[in-house]
Amino acid sequence: IMPIPQLSTNTVQMVNMAAAIGIWATIALIGVVGTDAFVTSSSRSASATQLASEYGASTRTRTQNDYIDINREPGPMVTYNGPTIRPISDIRAPSLDEIWDSTMPVTVQGGSLRTWHFANPVVDAVQVLLKSEGRPIDADVDLWNGPDNTPHKMRVYLEDGARRTFSAIVGTPRGPNSVAIRNIGQLEFPIDAVVRPDMQDGLAASIASVVSRSEAIQGGAVRTWPFNPIVQSVAVIIKTDGRPLNCRIELLMGPNNNKQVVELYTEDGLERPFFAIIETPEAVGSVIRIKNTAPLEFPLYASVAPYTVGEYDFVSDSYNNFNQWPML
Repeated sequence: IMPIPQLSTNTVQMVNMAAAIGIWATIALIGVVGTDAFVTSSSRSASATQLASEYGASTRTRTQNDYIDINREPGPMVTYNGPTIRPISDIRAPSLDEIWDSTMPVTVQGGSLRTWHFANPVVDAVQVLLKSEGRPIDADVDLWNGPDNTPHKMRVYLEDGARRTFSAIVGTPRGPNSVAIRNIGQLEFPIDAVVRPDMQDGLAASIASVVSRSEAIQGGAVRTWPFNPIVQSVAVIIKTDGRPLNCRIELLMGPNNNKQVVELYTEDGLERPFFAIIETPEAVGSVIRIKNTAPLEFPLYASVAPYTVGEYDFVSDSYNNFNQWPML
């Protein structure tokens, strides 16, 4: 029997290093292959739309096929890891962070009122963004069109104006128009506000490109949309067939725990539909609830879809049931 040769210390270290390199190469290959499960279907893409009747609202109710399965094919376990990095929209509109970085905000102190005037008739929509240094936000956002005419009103409440900023699109057809923001909070709760025109391929077109269906909500009815923790922001579009629009939009985390509330009024929900991006960081157990506060004769049509999703890690797990969770 031939004796087994003894390996030197350097040889053993080289063997261990080669084995470690092989393991990391296998993990990287699994991550590359698994990313195919997260490519959104081309059928969800929609052409850029304007704020008027070009956005078609279907009255079809949701079915199981309306939900987006983020893990369509069997694959490794998926866990959330990191901040928002990937928008679903195919339109390259400025992100909310880019808007805040490129625009000088106006500080609205508690109890004060600031206005922005848009005389150019080409501007048919404006972006309204609000945030704070982490304190609550309680504000009124009005659109003034002529003397004593307020065709659009919003009451906005946010529990944390730094973690969840407010961003919406206000339609301004038939200018000139003025946007008024009144901080109805105390002096200790200032607000940073940005109001600027939303031109073609702006936030409105980006929001409209990620939604493909809408759901009819009759007067007095309530609809809810629970969503996956990996969804970092949600696109919301609400409109009518030309009748007035009255509704309440809530972001809930836990039983009756409101993180964000918007009470909305629009005199013509077809000419001035509501576009918004609701940020949902660490949205474990969060729900978007929309209530039509108008009478039965005034239905509305709501579209809710994921707008941005978070970073992913691919971890092998034999008990993989993550594909049972819809993105929204």
